[in-house]
Amino acid sequence: MCRWLAYTGSPLRLHSLLFEAQNSLINQSLACQRGSVATNGDGFGVGWYGTQEKPGLYRDIRPAWNDDNLRSLAEQIEARLFFAHVRASTGTPTTRQNCHPFRHGNWLFMHNGRIGGYDKLRRDLEFRIAPHLYNDRIGTTDSEIIFLLLLGNGLLTDPARAYRQTIADIENAMQANGVTEPLRFTACATDGQTLHAIRYSSDNSAPSLFYAQGQEVQVENGACHFPCGTGAVLILSEPLDRDDACWNEVPEGYFLTASAHRVALEPVIGRAKISAVA
Repeated sequence: MCRWLAYTGSPLRLHSLLFEAQNSLINQSLACQRGSVATNGDGFGVGWYGTQEKPGLYRDIRPAWNDDNLRSLAEQIEARLFFAHVRASTGTPTTRQNCHPFRHGNWLFMHNGRIGGYDKLRRDLEFRIAPHLYNDRIGTTDSEIIFLLLLGNGLLTDPARAYRQTIADIENAMQANGVTEPLRFTACATDGQTLHAIRYSSDNSAPSLFYAQGQEVQVENGACHFPCGTGAVLILSEPLDRDDACWNEVPEGYFLTASAHRVALEPVIGRAKISAVA
């Protein structure tokens, strides 16, 4: 499996979350605390929004802890919204095209988990990609297929509906092909304004996912602080420190929609919404 984080709020240096926290994303790439695989060394990526509508993107196949360019970029880049991902392959090759985040126009997407029986389903799922999006597929991962299915199912206009339809497409393909392994994933997509995350599995065993919010994110001596209020939101595979009071677990089977000033939780099955305020 993989580890990832998504941030939105006042411009923040990538370095503070990738390197400075006790359980920073780089530390998680070496020894994560809540994943099924301890080491996430099959590449990495960061995507960020600056002065252009289209996000910047830097991905490579080296382990994140062993890339001096990543450290140098993270020290200099400040962004109001960014994604970061460290990859543990579930069977597909370690190539730059298979590293997250994936980009389409002004959208970014990243994923942790796997489609059970993907080797049996890949051809069927690729046929379900909308024709106008098919040539955008440049890698071999199930993650990229999920992103392209989301786009074809209306991600740009109704992300929750797109997630539901994509889950149905995948689970229908699994059933048609006699696959009994589970679908398990967390994911996040953004248009540069709003974060659309999900924690879902077909067997009630989804990977971990947390969020925190406050006026801003402060990292001091490895600990994270979120002064009361709104203005910053962080969604991530596992907490960046040991202060349990900071971190809220996303329930199994829920969407999370977040801007810098609001977090809302919505079950994948059903339409009732829960607003989370600081």
